[in-house]
Amino acid sequence: MAAEAEELLVLSCVPGVGPARLRSLVGHFGTAAAVARASPRALAAVAGIDRKTASKIASYFRGNIAPAQRFAADQLARLDRLGGRLISFRDADYPPLLNAIFDPPPFLFFRGTLDAADRTAIALVGTRNPTPYGTSMAQRFAEGFAGLGIPVVSGLARGIDTIAHAASLRAGNRTLAVIGSGLDVLYPPENASLAGRIVEHGALFSEYPLGTKPDAVNFPRRNRIVSGMTLGTLVIETGTDGGAMITASLAADQGREVFAVPSAAGGRRPSGTNLLIKEGKAKLTESIDDILAELAPALKAVMPAADARRPPPPPTLTLFEQQLVERLGDEPVHIDTLAAMTGFTVPDALVHLLGLEFKGIVRQHAGKMFVRS
Repeated sequence: MAAEAEELLVLSCVPGVGPARLRSLVGHFGTAAAVARASPRALAAVAGIDRKTASKIASYFRGNIAPAQRFAADQLARLDRLGGRLISFRDADYPPLLNAIFDPPPFLFFRGTLDAADRTAIALVGTRNPTPYGTSMAQRFAEGFAGLGIPVVSGLARGIDTIAHAASLRAGNRTLAVIGSGLDVLYPPENASLAGRIVEHGALFSEYPLGTKPDAVNFPRRNRIVSGMTLGTLVIETGTDGGAMITASLAADQGREVFAVPSAAGGRRPSGTNLLIKEGKAKLTESIDDILAELAPALKAVMPAADARRPPPPPTLTLFEQQLVERLGDEPVHIDTLAAMTGFTVPDALVHLLGLEFKGIVRQHAGKMFVRS
């Protein structure tokens, strides 16, 4: 595996071989080592590789590749010291949702753990300068996703990103961060401790080599990974030209769902979330119930596949879920009755019941009737 990773990094150093061509070459030949051995004629048979480029690639590998080999070896040594590793788009544990987008990174540097549950992840993004309302909503949604066991993906930036990661960790949930710098150059620096906790209870990703500084041009491209790793993107409080708007646009281009929490009218700054809703680019979202209504089919489709990769652990119930389970038996009970018995509002009861349904503990019958599985 280390040899394959080193060969990929060497191939990435070839002038003219960007991410798309690297994927085409490795996809065609099977390994980066096979690409290095290929003749110009064989290289020119690859989609997106013209004769001139094929000749340059072949010449590169028949010339002095020692600098590229030193770069690759140094990167892997530094990554090993960080306790991380490199995964390529050909690896079985490469994020499957990310591999389905138009331009996935050919490889990712990462620290932490990968989990089947990540196939159900939701991106949560927003402004770097949230109001108390935005802060409260980010915490509320992150905690709600935790109750359902749905990992939260964000970008480790100041503001909503930081709140989403921190709230997820406090609630005992997995959270994944995608950064716009090398894994050893954390930005913002005050989030170094948070990044360490994310590594312990999730994963930290970057497509950029170690040592890469957090230059502004890196972040818009980073955002396609945030949206690409997830079933949908939730935007909480942003200006009309914020980075979260870029993530929302990328999510839509990738065929993923976009959700936006409305902001109060008449604010000091134009609201990006309200604009997304007004233009029909995002679903107006007031509770997790709104998200589950859109994503339930997708969640049900990926959860069996995710569960098949490892023995399912006993489901962990929140206090609210436990209250509902205790009032259910073999006979179906209507949602209104359950709400009255537990003191929940009907919308809140539905959210928790859907979570129980995803965990395989509750089944829903016609007419909003629920029964224990």
